[in-house]
Amino acid sequence: MTTPTFTRLLGIDPGLRFTGFGVIDVHHHTMRYVASGVIKVVGEALPERLRSLMDGVHEVIDTYAPHESVIEKVFVNVNPQSTLLLGQARGAAIGALVLKDLPVHEYTALQLKKAVTGHGKAHKEQVQEMVTRLLNLPRAPQADAADALAAAICHAQNRVQLAALSGNDALAGLSRKGVRIKNGRLVSL
Repeated sequence: MTTPTFTRLLGIDPGLRFTGFGVIDVHHHTMRYVASGVIKVVGEALPERLRSLMDGVHEVIDTYAPHESVIEKVFVNVNPQSTLLLGQARGAAIGALVLKDLPVHEYTALQLKKAVTGHGKAHKEQVQEMVTRLLNLPRAPQADAADALAAAICHAQNRVQLAALSGNDALAGLSRKGVRIKNGRLVSL
């Protein structure tokens, strides 16, 4: 069996009504759009909704066969009930990812926005616009899907640094091949 020449990343933007997903392929410092969309979470009771979310994430994993996953960390909201519910949706999504043996990487909303727009307080429309540009898409993805793609892009940009810290010589070797991190972004020299 041959080792793939790319890494497929699955970004998840968790929610109890809609969960965004975004899939990209990364080869060295090049990112290629694969798919994105929204999992519409159905059901009335919380357990039904969590099951629906997990089933939807499993379907995305079975369809696109990612190698790694990325999910946004929950922030503390003004409304504690909303924060708790979002945390439960996030937990269900993480559970779905680990049940499929995917490594899970986590980033804050600030980190995701900064990686994609250069500014941690960017608005959703700015994230959508930059995701569209970075992945050369014909039109902006829906907001939840754009946030999920931003998660995947953020991790793609951080993989070289993470590999160097973990001792992954194959990926860390990119820096010896003219790829560097500048302002949190992969650049060729």
